[in-house]
Amino acid sequence: MTLGTGTRIRHRTPANTEAFGAASTALRPALESPRRPARVLAVFPLGMYLEIRTEAEPSVVAVVTGEATRLPNAMVLTDPLPPASAGDEAAVGDGCVEIGRVTVRVRRWWDPAPPLGPVDAVRLARALPRFVEICDAAGRRPGLPPGGAGDMLAEGCHRGSLAITIAAAEQLMGLGPGLTPSGDDMLAGLLVALRHLGGSAGVRRAVWLADWLAATVAFDARTRTTPISATLLHCAARGEACVDALAVLRGVAGRQPLEPALRRLLRIGHTSGADLAWGMRTGMSAVIALGGATAGQVAGASRAL
Repeated sequence: MTLGTGTRIRHRTPANTEAFGAASTALRPALESPRRPARVLAVFPLGMYLEIRTEAEPSVVAVVTGEATRLPNAMVLTDPLPPASAGDEAAVGDGCVEIGRVTVRVRRWWDPAPPLGPVDAVRLARALPRFVEICDAAGRRPGLPPGGAGDMLAEGCHRGSLAITIAAAEQLMGLGPGLTPSGDDMLAGLLVALRHLGGSAGVRRAVWLADWLAATVAFDARTRTTPISATLLHCAARGEACVDALAVLRGVAGRQPLEPALRRLLRIGHTSGADLAWGMRTGMSAVIALGGATAGQVAGASRAL
């Protein structure tokens, strides 16, 4: 381009820049695969979602800042978010995420499903009333009204009935508005609690129930709900959860104070935290009942629901 006689202006092509982050090990298969195209699904002040063009899971990667909720499919940046808009092209693979001219490389990994360690079902029975009390005091309610498929799911889990649990899960999947519908968040909380608390308490029936429920959810998720929620359900099916939910599990197991952890979880999203807490509470009660705690403790846990 010329401006006047003998004057030439050269446009400089912006250089590619590098950023670094800590990635969930749930993303290892996607990040360590060959580079694949992706697109930006949504952008928020503290993060963005990228959808990979693949049939495998996870198909959605959350790229977030340190202030955002650390989801089980997240890469947490040590730098500011790259500029992006919904619909922009991106890429995932070969050890990095590319967004525009920014290449985000993994500096370290973190585990979204760390072992909880042994926990006694009787301890869970004693912790459940406190769990309910904290939820009630916070005034945060699940996004779906009481009754219906939610009550059916709680009954099926408490009885260890596969038929009732699966029927209720099929009704809940994708139910409710938003990027992560309430029914999905409730199922995710339940799956994580059944797997972690059931395994730590040695309650095989609870783990068996989690295995079958996980298989059902993973099979149907892509056709029943949003891409973001489907990925989170696949994570929950493997016991992978956001750090706030993992902190609540440690709280009910006596590894850390329960109240601050549960209050942080309840503050997530409009109802997502409350939905996750409902699912975790339901899974907790099921582990108590299926673990054969004393009659009085089980009755108290059931009334708490």
